[in-house]
Parts: sequence; C-alpha cells; structure tokens
Amino acid sequence: MRLPGSDAMTTSAFIDRLAAGLVVFLTFIFALGEWGLTLPKFLVEGTALAVIALLTLRVKLTRMLFVFAGIGLTLWLGLAGESWLEIAARGLSSAAFIAAFFTALSTLRNVAETSPALRRVGNFLAAQPPGRRYAALTVGGHLFALLINYGSISLLGGLASQSARSEADPKIREIRTRRMLLAIQRGFISSLTWSPLAFSLALATVLIPGASWATAALPGLMSGAIIMLIGWAMDWIFKPRLANPPPRMKVEGSWTLMTPLVVLLALLAVSVLGFHRLLDIRVVGTVMVVVPVIALCWAIIQHAGEPFATGLGARAVSFVNRELPGYRGELILLMMAGYIGTVGAPVLQPIVVSLGLHPEALPAWAVLTILVWLIPLLGQFGMNPILAFTLIAPLIPHADTLGVAPSAIVVAIVSGWALTGATSPFTATTLLIGSFAKVSAIHVGLKWNGGYFLTAAVAVTGWVLVYGLVL
Repeated sequence: MRLPGSDAMTTSAFIDRLAAGLVVFLTFIFALGEWGLTLPKFLVEGTALAVIALLTLRVKLTRMLFVFAGIGLTLWLGLAGESWLEIAARGLSSAAFIAAFFTALSTLRNVAETSPALRRVGNFLAAQPPGRRYAALTVGGHLFALLINYGSISLLGGLASQSARSEADPKIREIRTRRMLLAIQRGFISSLTWSPLAFSLALATVLIPGASWATAALPGLMSGAIIMLIGWAMDWIFKPRLANPPPRMKVEGSWTLMTPLVVLLALLAVSVLGFHRLLDIRVVGTVMVVVPVIALCWAIIQHAGEPFATGLGARAVSFVNRELPGYRGELILLMMAGYIGTVGAPVLQPIVVSLGLHPEALPAWAVLTILVWLIPLLGQFGMNPILAFTLIAPLIPHADTLGVAPSAIVVAIVSGWALTGATSPFTATTLLIGSFAKVSAIHVGLKWNGGYFLTAAVAVTGWVLVYGLVL
C-alpha cells in the first residue's frame, strides 16, 4: 500500500541523488581537465547547468533568489547587446570549479569528522587550562581548518561548548564559552590567507593574472599569523580577572595526541605540492585529486575488517545519497555566487565608469588598502565573499599597472576575505559561532569581534603595504 505523499518523497529523493551524482561526475571531469585531459567545454558547463537546475528544485526560496538574480543578469546582458552566451559560459565554468572544489574537500571532511583520533585531539585542546586554552584552540582551529575547513568550527565548537557546560558558575561558563569559541573562529579564519584548500586562495590565484599559490602562500601565512597573534594578544589583555577563579582540572593526555593531525597535514602538503611541482599542475587541480584519494585511504583504514557492504560501501552510498544532498543550500549559494560575479562584472564595469571611478588611476597603496577593507565592508550588507570578489576582480588593475607583484594583490584580497569571516553576520563562521554561543551572528560579528576586526585590519593592511611596496 502506497502512503500519502510517498510519490513526492520518492521524486525528491530521486532529484537529490541525481544532483549528487552529477556533482561527483562534475568533480571528476573538472579534475581530469586540470590534469591535462582535454574535454569538450560544453560537458563541464552543461553539467554545471544541470546541477544548478536540479538543486534549485530542492532549495528554499532565499536560495532560489540567487538563481533568479543570475537569470536576470543574463537577460540584462542579452538585452544590452553583450556577448551574453560567452559570458554565461564563463560563469558556468566558474560555478563548476566551485562545486568541484567544494565536493573534493567534502570527502576529507566526511572522513575526518568520524576519526576517533581527531576527536581526542579536540577534547585535549578544549580541556587546556585557562592560561593556554585560547592559544591551544587558536592553533588547533587553524590546523583543523587546513583539513576540514568549516568542519573545524563544527567539531571544535561542539567540543568547546560541551566542555564549558561542565562549569557550574554561569558567569564563568559564559566567559569561557565566548573565549573558546572566538579562539576557534580566529584560528579558522587565519587559515584562509594561505591554505591551498581554502576557497579564498583558490579563487584569487585563478582570477588574478600571473598569481600562483606558491608565490602567495608565504606572505599569506604572515597575514594569518598576524590575525592569530592579535586575537591572542587582545584575549590576554582584556580577559576578565576573576576574584575566585575555578580550580584547575587535570588535563588527560599529552601533546603527542597531535601526532596523527600533524602527520596527516604533512602527507597532504607533500602530496599536493609534490604533484604541483613535478607535473606543473595548478594547486587547485592537485587538491581535487589528492584530497579525495587521501580521504578514500583514510576511510579504508577506518573500516578495516568490516564487510564492504556495511562498511566502506555503505559509507560511500551515504555520502552520495545523504551527505551531498544535505549541502544543497550551500552548493547553490556558492555556485551562483561564482556565476553572478562573473556575469555581473560586465554589468558593473560601465556603472563604475559612469560614476567617474577609475581604479587603474589610483596609486598602488590605495588599491591594496581598498582590497583589504572592501570585502569585509560588503560582507556587512550580506554579500558572500565569493560573490564580492568575482564581481570586483575584473575592476582590479593589472599588477604591472600598479607596479606590484600579483601575489601582493592576492594577499590583500585573502586578508580581507579572512577578516570578513570574523565580522559579517551572513558568513558561515559567525552563524556557527553564534549558534554554539546561543547569541546572534550580529552579536558575534560586531560586539565580540568589532574591536578585534579594526585592530587586525589595520595591522594586516600595514603588512600588505610593506610586502607589496617594499618587499
């Protein structure tokens, strides 16, 4: 007997699985293209279009609005007499890249989040005494972010909140929760300035002519260090001095628990950079292959001794049938941000010129400073960093025109992108931190991080100018 509504549920499940299967296929063919296999362009772009169409059927109206905006901009280009078909194709290619990169990273996050070893590391970091807890969680959040991206906030944030709930005094519990969550958040955003697995650096090195991960990573790492150190310094300076501090609890375990995390990061770094150097493949291309392979090997180890059907096989089926469809909202947002930014840039350029704004006429120091501050500013008005950057990328003067290295432009962009994650109430970082702390994302972004953002932004701007104009 068929239950009422079962047809609708069956149709929804079919759409989800078809979309997920196409996303996996898109990741595969995009990676093949990065590794030198020439494929018809319409295959990548057509698959991306099919994925967007299927996902649109299964997302909320707030996400559908991005699709409608993309359609509207495409029609605008057509009516304006622009070569809309070529621009739309570039937009779909950008969306395909974002979907493929996201899916590749999701494989590692899927395996890492069920690792008992990483959970033990998280518990160890969250249990550190107050004197070194912030530093431990900042560095730990940074290292976890290199592996599992936003999953680091979910994993460590959950463990930190659980640890804080054991505190009986509500005032101390509130202070402890805030400091721990901010340490995790700031550790995460600092990874966005240099990690080869971060969308910020992946997109910046693709869209800025002459840029590469190899040239931008070291100065980007310096930006990340500034972001982390300023957070630690401000926490130490402004931390509450309690009249009756709680007794210290003995920490179980030792720093040797970090060994699996460090070994895994070393393996990831050697593999990604090794293929990049040996085969002259872009870092984003090596990530799309190396990360899923490492995830597969890790999953095999986790399910060693289990029957394939109930172990590794069941996990793979669950990843495609349940986990990927669960990301439908994030996928449509990210893909459409890339598409809208690409097709919206030709619309924006004439408007900028008509307003008398000529970025190419600005001095290099002004352009670099604007790039650090503009993305966080746009983030306050709900603009996703991917959308903001892809919109403004065509307006950025060429590095040769400014007289700086392309890596200086990249470092300015990723530094601003990282700081957006601390302040914008519309980013996943502030939303996740707010949900764990049971406060609004606006509260996290402006009240908790307002002063921190201004201090860090000034310091990072100084570093970007020194690197771009002096070094």
